[in-house]
Amino acid sequence: MFLAAAAVAGALASVDAVTAGARLALSSPAFRAGAAIPRVYACDGKGISPPLRWTAPPGGARSLALRVYDIDAAGFTHWIAWGISTRSRRLQTGQRPPKQGRNDFGRIGYGGPCPPKGKPHHYVFVIYVLAKPLSIRPGSPAKAFAAALKATHVLAHANLVGTYKRR
Repeated sequence: MFLAAAAVAGALASVDAVTAGARLALSSPAFRAGAAIPRVYACDGKGISPPLRWTAPPGGARSLALRVYDIDAAGFTHWIAWGISTRSRRLQTGQRPPKQGRNDFGRIGYGGPCPPKGKPHHYVFVIYVLAKPLSIRPGSPAKAFAAALKATHVLAHANLVGTYKRR
């Protein structure tokens, strides 16, 4: 449990550090940072993606990418997306980005929070500002997405952490 708590604290701290330096922020009108994600966005609800909003990316941005993962499940990836326009400032509820990859459920697109019953899990939504678009194919797995991110220059990123507990 200590490891998960430390990871959550690190994710929350990186929000302030990155946001302060890059003037980038990520939020959702559906839930506050650190608060519960509504059931409609989870596996035992409708399982649709929540609305997300972000501020203007810094200069030099050519593309945006998104990852959603569960800190408490060893970084289990729930969603990867890329090819998002730098002019965009939001994704609507259930909106599909231009390119999506295969999540760790084995499906393309968003997979809502789905922890085992009991303790809440922490879900990190990350928006990445890229100096150049990712060069991977739609449907690529999370590992290919991670490798492509490492191979490109990330100008900035911002996190939004929410929790979910199944009953």
